[in-house]
This record gives sequence, C-alpha cells and structure tokens, in this order.
Amino acid sequence: MEVSAEEFEALVAAALEAVPTEIARLVDNVVFVIEPDAPADDPELLGLYEGIALTERDSNYLATLPDRVTVYRQPILRMCTTRDEVVREVRITVVHEIAHHFGIDDDRLHDLGYG
Repeated sequence: MEVSAEEFEALVAAALEAVPTEIARLVDNVVFVIEPDAPADDPELLGLYEGIALTERDSNYLATLPDRVTVYRQPILRMCTTRDEVVREVRITVVHEIAHHFGIDDDRLHDLGYG
C-alpha cells in the first residue's frame, strides 16, 4: 500500500481530531511524531508511547520534557492492503498510544479491541 508522507500525516491528524474532546483535553504534555520506520530491533512496531503515564505522575512531575507518541508509517503501510485499512490502523494506533498515556496497559487495550 502506498500513501505519501503528507497524506499519512493528515491521517494521523484526523485520528487525533477524532478523539473525543473530553478525552483530548486531558492529554497533557505530549508531543505526537511520525517516523518513517520502526526501530531496527522491532520493525513491525506501529506506535510507541514514551513518557510518564498520567497515573504515574506525582508532585515531582515538574518542568518535565513532553511525553512522546510516535506513529511508524512504513509498518502500518506494510500491513494494510487498502486505504481504508490504513485509516483504520492509524486510528487504532493513535488511540492505543493515547491510552498508554492514561496508564492503560496492552492487555486491557487488547480486550477493548485496540491491541
């Protein structure tokens, strides 16, 4: 499946805009990044949350660099055969990584259909 970098960025932006306002406004100190490829040690990785989940933050969480959500373009494109599949997988990946920001683990995300 081929989707340009610009179109892929637009799909990620649309997925972020689709997050309900009541949830989006709780996302705190997070930057979203798109990378072309996943790390060499995990080439099938679709997304990655790096940071301190809201459930783990305490009074020492001051002047901290933003958490980072990375969406990996090529692994998503490799697993999809249609544009609709890409749109769906981008949405799932964005929601999955935001859920990690809220402290939801992979097992629970899998139960919810976002694993």
